[in-house]
Amino acid sequence: MDGTVRRLRATFDNIAARYHAVRPSYPLETVDDLRRLAELRTGSRALEIGCGTGQLTVPLAQLGVAVAAVELGAALADVARRNLAAYPSSEVIVGAFEDAALADEAFDLVVAATSFHWVDPAIRVTKSARVLRPGGYLAVIDTHHVAGGTEQFFRDAQDCYEMWDPATPPGLRLPTAGSIPVSKPDIDDSPLFEQAVLRRYVWEAEYSTSDYLTLMLTYSGHLALPSAQQNGLLDCIGSLMDSRFGGTVTKRYLTELRVARRRDRAVSRDPGATAQS
Repeated sequence: MDGTVRRLRATFDNIAARYHAVRPSYPLETVDDLRRLAELRTGSRALEIGCGTGQLTVPLAQLGVAVAAVELGAALADVARRNLAAYPSSEVIVGAFEDAALADEAFDLVVAATSFHWVDPAIRVTKSARVLRPGGYLAVIDTHHVAGGTEQFFRDAQDCYEMWDPATPPGLRLPTAGSIPVSKPDIDDSPLFEQAVLRRYVWEAEYSTSDYLTLMLTYSGHLALPSAQQNGLLDCIGSLMDSRFGGTVTKRYLTELRVARRRDRAVSRDPGATAQS
């Protein structure tokens, strides 16, 4: 796995309370479609990869699903456990999915909500297939920041990024929802799974200046900035919101749900995963 990815994915544990406070949950339609497409019912067994503070874990537990969530960060896991206190059939395991000791064919569903891109691509599909029963499902939820909402704010905010984050490409603009590629090759092209079913949801959320600045500090790229640049960026964005947009902006998101059924034939062990599991 790329060293930068390994470093960045560990940054969220330092902001567990903030993450829980401002990270949005998933659209209700996403959870309902996941339930239907993955044939979930009371007593179904699900493995969640990277549960954060339980944004998806809790809705799954509310459906009567027994969730075993693997979370890299101990502080995030502590918050998730508190949020799951009313659901004793669910548990949170601290560790990396790549290293977790998981029984073969033990789960009806493996789900990764805004976390699959943080998992080592060499084993994320093969290990998911191995721990699923034949006919079980792999579900991947991705969230994209897309054009819409208070569009002028996001165009003007580009100046702040170009001033304080030198890695920002000049003239960068948010993509439209329709321009986001529909394929996810490592799932769609895997011989271990049938063709994935894709569902897309475009939705918006409104933020005050305080909430939006707090939200910014839950994204890995912002967290990785040196403190002087980070503070300068936050001050610039905050001033922009307050002076030109009345202290409130609307942000548009695209949430994608992919659900793929594991083929019924036996799954060969992945050599890289066998030693870890």
